[in-house]
Amino acid sequence: MKRGKENKPEKKLKRKKKNELTENDVTVVDKDVAKKAVVATGIGNAMEWFDFGIYSYLAATIGKIFFPEMEGSTQLVFSFATFSIAFLVRPLGGMFFGSLGDKIGRKKVLAITLIMMAFATLSIGLIPTYASIGLTAPILLLVARLIQGFSTGGEYSGAMTFISESTPDSRRGVMSSGLEVGTLIGYIGGSGIVTLLTFVLGSDTMLDWGWRIPFLIAAPIGIIGFYLRTHLEETPAFEKMEEQKEESEEKSRHVPLKDLVLYHRKALLMGLILVLFYNVIDYTILTYMPSHLTAVLGYGQTKGLLLILIVMFIMIPIVLLMGYFGDRIGNKRIIQSSLIGFILLAVPSFMLIDTNTTILVFIGIMIMAILLAALMGTMPSQLPSLFFTEVRYGGLALTYNISVSLFGGTAPLVVSWMVNISGSHLAPAFYVIFVSLIGIVVVSLFLKKTSGKPLRGSPPAIAEEENLQETISNDNDELWWTKEKDRIDRQKRDHNSH
Repeated sequence: MKRGKENKPEKKLKRKKKNELTENDVTVVDKDVAKKAVVATGIGNAMEWFDFGIYSYLAATIGKIFFPEMEGSTQLVFSFATFSIAFLVRPLGGMFFGSLGDKIGRKKVLAITLIMMAFATLSIGLIPTYASIGLTAPILLLVARLIQGFSTGGEYSGAMTFISESTPDSRRGVMSSGLEVGTLIGYIGGSGIVTLLTFVLGSDTMLDWGWRIPFLIAAPIGIIGFYLRTHLEETPAFEKMEEQKEESEEKSRHVPLKDLVLYHRKALLMGLILVLFYNVIDYTILTYMPSHLTAVLGYGQTKGLLLILIVMFIMIPIVLLMGYFGDRIGNKRIIQSSLIGFILLAVPSFMLIDTNTTILVFIGIMIMAILLAALMGTMPSQLPSLFFTEVRYGGLALTYNISVSLFGGTAPLVVSWMVNISGSHLAPAFYVIFVSLIGIVVVSLFLKKTSGKPLRGSPPAIAEEENLQETISNDNDELWWTKEKDRIDRQKRDHNSH
């Protein structure tokens, strides 16, 4: 099955000068195959957040099943500690799978990470209880969570890389935003299933055996996703890079971690900061907010969770719309507008949420959710554009997982601590404003406009109906990233000479 095809004339055109494009360089992408890539990669991201949803909603039940020796809130602490432990190994998984993905290809690694995630989630549903096997039960739960975290370290960054390299430059934003649609669908699906099962089966049956059902559902989802991913072709950008290596007789098949840190520091630092504010905001709104409504404001638990689910449903088309606008006016403008919105509206939004009036609470959450949707619609295409093809998977996996582990995963804890210390219900808003201020400075001063342009290290990729000659002429006979590539090559030569 064809995924992307290159326009190859019978006679290869000669270059007029260095870096000048010819028809032979441009990749023509089949739209149907690009859409298939979005679906296949989106399933893995949906599974990750499906697990987040079911574990978060079953945290109290899991505490009773695996930590019965504990009492009350201590059970919940141990349950969430087991959940959070996965964040510790995500950077390790990112380094391992990222390097592997740049070496053997994106497709193979994404198939491995998905089946690992599915196996680990399924395993949780099969673990005997503490009453059956004692201390071995929580140990097995911990092992399963570590496997989930390790595989997740290569999953999301790999999915972003795969989609960005499999889509036309002019539609990279809207098609990559489908990845975050998977995030929302997965979280809605996981939390929705737990809520439905609890309503149908009742609390006692859920505690007895019903809690296993959501975890067991991971098996068929994993099989479907694995089938789709193994039937994908490799991305055009990776294949083009491999062809160029063969033509130049380059022996090294991938860039070692040392060279990634030495010669791509700017991209790594930029990635760390983008992921920092993106994930702090994301986890504060989608993960912390239910606890803020119930534990801090005394809002009804069922009502609070239902509000969040409705907000996430509404976010789905907004995310796609933001991806579409990112392709038209540029991701940078969308991200800047979102950050300015958080700086100006975070406090008013949390003041509305603090009223405890349902309609005002909904409006306050919805304002934040729309601004978050702007980031969700643009980041999956913006982050991969920071790196060259030869280090894209590894660089993205390293920066994303380090940043999400240090800042994203800890956001609910930090915000809870700020509320407890200050006694102010507006503390989460101030944290959001703080990271947004960091973001607006860095984005405005240092982030280049890459929407609609070829990815670093790759020639243009166009849809079948786009004008080939117009694409070549619009590039002014030179790829925009060549000066940056020349600078890195000079640094390598200077370093090797010493």
